[in-house]
Amino acid sequence: MKPDQTRGPGAVPSEYRVRARALGAGRAEATAGTQVIPFDAGWGRLSSGLAGPAELLASAFAACLLKNLERTSQRLRFHYDGAEVDVTLRRQDAPPKFTEVTYELRLRTDEPEQRIDLVHRNLRKFGTVYNTLAPGCAIEGRIVAIPSGAAR
Repeated sequence: MKPDQTRGPGAVPSEYRVRARALGAGRAEATAGTQVIPFDAGWGRLSSGLAGPAELLASAFAACLLKNLERTSQRLRFHYDGAEVDVTLRRQDAPPKFTEVTYELRLRTDEPEQRIDLVHRNLRKFGTVYNTLAPGCAIEGRIVAIPSGAAR
């Protein structure tokens, strides 16, 4: 498939595959690409130290923001020296679902505020995981710009 066949109206949809398996005692693993990702599949709170499904979803959301940041920065010629994001998911028990996603994306950049706002609009508009979650729960986030010359 040519890359241009995955973009635009009538495009061939992308497909992603993961294989997961239960290992017993609440432990499981997923193989995504060439990576094996261990996770907690136990009922209730275990002290396994492994991420559970909620943390994996929050990680997917964070990865979506960072990947889309890279894409957007290339398209808009937006320069940044580094980025990190904190994501929080909130859930309710009955019915069980996530009700809110909040995030703070910190960018080391000297770009003006208007350009940072443009990047943020693009992250919200073109993020696949972002737009998958948005109809089902509230998403609130912000970008904090840290001057590139600031001490780390």
